[in-house]
Amino acid sequence: MPDTAPPVFTHREILQVFSGVALAMLMAAMDQTIVATALPTMAGAFGGLDLLPWVVTAYLLASTATTPIYGKLSDLYGRKRVLQTAILLFLAGSVLCTAAQSMTQMIVFRGIQGLGGGGLMSLAFTIIGDVVAPRERGRYQGLIGGVFALASVAGPLLGGVFTETVGWHWIFLINLPLGAAALVMTHRALGRLPAGRAKPRIDLLGAALLAGAVTSLLVVATRGGSPGFAWSSTGCLGLAGLGAVLLAIFLWHERRTEEPILPLHLFRLPVVAIANPVVAVSAMVLFAGIVFLPLHLQLVRGASATASGLLLLPLVLGMTLGAVGGGRLIARSGRYKVFPLVGLALAAAMYLVLGLLPAIAGDGLWSTLVLVPLGMGLGLVMPVMTVAVQNAVAQRDLGAATASVGFFRSLGGSVGVALFGAVFNAAVSERLEGAGLSGRAVLEHGAAALNGLPAEARAGVAATLEQGFATLFLLAAALAVVAFALTLFLRELPLRSAAPGREPQASKDQPGTDRPGKGQPGKGQPAGAA
Repeated sequence: MPDTAPPVFTHREILQVFSGVALAMLMAAMDQTIVATALPTMAGAFGGLDLLPWVVTAYLLASTATTPIYGKLSDLYGRKRVLQTAILLFLAGSVLCTAAQSMTQMIVFRGIQGLGGGGLMSLAFTIIGDVVAPRERGRYQGLIGGVFALASVAGPLLGGVFTETVGWHWIFLINLPLGAAALVMTHRALGRLPAGRAKPRIDLLGAALLAGAVTSLLVVATRGGSPGFAWSSTGCLGLAGLGAVLLAIFLWHERRTEEPILPLHLFRLPVVAIANPVVAVSAMVLFAGIVFLPLHLQLVRGASATASGLLLLPLVLGMTLGAVGGGRLIARSGRYKVFPLVGLALAAAMYLVLGLLPAIAGDGLWSTLVLVPLGMGLGLVMPVMTVAVQNAVAQRDLGAATASVGFFRSLGGSVGVALFGAVFNAAVSERLEGAGLSGRAVLEHGAAALNGLPAEARAGVAATLEQGFATLFLLAAALAVVAFALTLFLRELPLRSAAPGREPQASKDQPGTDRPGKGQPGKGQPAGAA
């Protein structure tokens, strides 16, 4: 089928599309956090405590490595077919995880689940880019940002509830009705999107090289320094070297192939070249909140997994307000650069407060006064960068460009969690040695690592851990400043008001001629039409 421009969608059709892809994204976003609270219970059921971190790492490696591959495949074969394949693969992995009988099986099945999860979030953003004009895109992507914020806290909350009541298997079974609904809703809603290019050619070698490089480097980043895998060990250094060699070969290969998995010419566009590093650093800042704030509440305040999820509701509220409000302001003003600048400045200020006064994180009113603006700041960054990148590229590269944003978000989040973990471990391990603990063990096993400590020792350990979290939050504030500085170099292009593919694409970094305030949809026209 020829590569044609997407049709114009009515507002009702856009909402149908949005509902389907939002459900798909909800599954992927929630799965990254819902499993963490069930890990100690799984270890008790299967044994293999030393393998426990790989349950999370297997999903992380598979999803990160496949994200850019899904983007390119959707450009070649069409969004609907590729998204539904990702959903089915994710659901198959969920069913297998439910039936796992050992920790090894759970790790393998989580990897299968991650192979599907790698396409869900990036394709959701890409499909919104297909059906909505860039000027209006912020409204809908802001809502998707709200879905991600909700999943960030709903995951630990539901994980705790299921584990403590009906059993950990339900953290995977909940995906089945969500996935079935997403399949039904996207089957008809996405039927009008182009099916792909006439004679697609898959860059299998590029996909293999990229997957190998990312997997090798992420294993080093996430597992380096753990027992049996020291930073200076032969295995760690060898894997790092292998990843670097595979990455170099991948970059050489991509410059010479006809349909590269990750088109390198995209990174010659100033917007893409700046937005992706901003996304990577901002993801580090984001994960400092959604991963380590619940741990702070559980380890220092003694909150349960369920209670810590509830205590983070102000953060979710702020992220939702920031994502939705920022999207609406972009649609109204036609400008986008100011919003991530404000958001990152706000995030830096709030993390600074948490670093200097970590005790307020679980202190009712004060916690709300910090977490709501922190969430608003974080919610103003990711959706805006996606809009900026999609507005800067040609329609034929929309999937690959959007997937590059998802790839850098996953990569930044993975490296950020590893970096924060290493800093936390360095800050507290020396003082925890007397209690037979290490910072890494505490982060991996949560409150279970503190079980059995005498009451008098527990108080001293809690104080030490609070200082470690304070150091971590100060690092997050510094990274927010770095992301702010990078965003200053972001080039702001006028947001197109025409539907994707309905106006000529420029050959350079200027895809359209609309100016803010012009080219709004006329009365009676479908949403997104010029």
